[in-house]
Parts: sequence; structure tokens; C-alpha cells
Amino acid sequence: MSIVKSSPSFRLERRPHELRFRTASLAARTWETSTYVRIRLTGEDLIGFDSAGSDDHMRLFFPDTLPEGRTELRSAPNREYTPLAWDGDAGWLDVEFAVHGDSGIAAPWAATAALGSTIAVGGPRGSMIVDGRPDAWFLAGDETAVPAMRRFAALMDPDAVGRILVEVADAAHELPVDAPPGVAVTPVHRGGALPGTALASALSALGPEDRPDGSVFGFIAAEQAIVRHGRALLLDRWELPAEQTVVKGYWKAGEAEYHAPH
Repeated sequence: MSIVKSSPSFRLERRPHELRFRTASLAARTWETSTYVRIRLTGEDLIGFDSAGSDDHMRLFFPDTLPEGRTELRSAPNREYTPLAWDGDAGWLDVEFAVHGDSGIAAPWAATAALGSTIAVGGPRGSMIVDGRPDAWFLAGDETAVPAMRRFAALMDPDAVGRILVEVADAAHELPVDAPPGVAVTPVHRGGALPGTALASALSALGPEDRPDGSVFGFIAAEQAIVRHGRALLLDRWELPAEQTVVKGYWKAGEAEYHAPH
């Protein structure tokens, strides 16, 4: 199959933002599965919060005890997450977490912190904007990429076409992504395999004949090892322009403080 190329129907635009540091309180917790939780943060500091890009990264600061001031809170352990939803007028922000065991800092806090607990939010410091309309969408990721994929799906118009692959452990842990009818959402079950391996196999099974026609936006994010497989598909087999794709490791096995590239 010959790859059909066309002039770009969209571009990815980078926009910097003024970096803000905000305090908030844990107001609500909703479990989507036994290992995936959404929390709502509220507070006057969140008034004016905005996140222009679906793949934005903000830094959350998790104090062990209630800090006496912002200086102490700024030095608290912190991790990067994608904002899911917010209301900059009402002052609330929703964030989702994959929770596996009690290791780490962020997920245990999201799963167990008492309502009313203090947290801080830094950023986002910049956004990547999809400017224009892709002819087709291809999104793939594990649980950590679900917030970004849900936000990308929200950008799609009713006539959008494409494919979304979501790696999860099994059917009991599937996470829906609300997409238009022309965008197929497929769960990829890893069972007891290492995270990312099932998604890597699914990507490796796609050939040039699976490439959608036209100008395609490609987004792939999961454990760091996915980068090689994602680039092999999007850049090599599908020959998508690098400037129209995002392939990144959102986390790295064995490195709790790994941060995804912006």
C-alpha cells in the first residue's frame, strides 16, 4: 500500500504560560475502577486556572502534614500530572491517578488522604495546541495517558475518524474514552504482563496498510519503553511528520521521580 500524503490540515503550536503556584484542598474522591481514582481539588487559588493543551503537565505538591506556609509547601515531594477538567471561575480542578499498591507519593495520597487535605499546584508552564483539524486521529496509551486521551477526544468533531488504544490490566479495569462514532476505542489487556508490553505488541502489529489517509495526528504515551515502538510506527512505517506527532514516556519503571518530556 502506498502512503497517501497531503498538505497538513493542522499543526501543533507551543504556547508558554506564566508559571503560577496555587494551594488547594481535596474536596472529593471518585473511584472509576479499583485502581483508578479521580479527585477534585478546590480553593480560591484555583480561580483563573487554565490548561490550554490536552497533554499539559502540571506539578502537584504532596505535603505529609499541613504546612505552615507556602515556602514549606513548595519543598514538598511533587509529581507531574495532566489536568483533566476544571472551572477557573468556580475554582475547582479534577485530576486522575492510576493506583497500584501503596508505593510512591502521589497515588497513595490521592487514594487515602483525608478530605480537606492541603495540596499545591504548579503550572502548567506551557501548552501544545492542536491548531486546525486532523484528517484522522491515532491515540494510544496506558492508564497514565487516559486523561490526555480523554481531552484529545473532547476536541474531536462529530465527523472525526481514527483509533484509540487504551492499555489496562483486564476487562474489570477498562477506562472509557468518549469519542465520536468514527473513532474506534479499543482496550488492550496486558493481564499479568509488564505495563506497556501489550500496547507495544499492538503497535508493532500495525503496518503501513493501517495508516489512515491524509494528515494524521499521532499521540502515544505510556511507560518509557513505548517510545521506541511508537516512533517505529508513526515515523517509520506510517511516515508521519515528526512535528505532527507526540511520542513520550509518561513514566519509567524503577524511577519514581521520572518526569515526562514537555
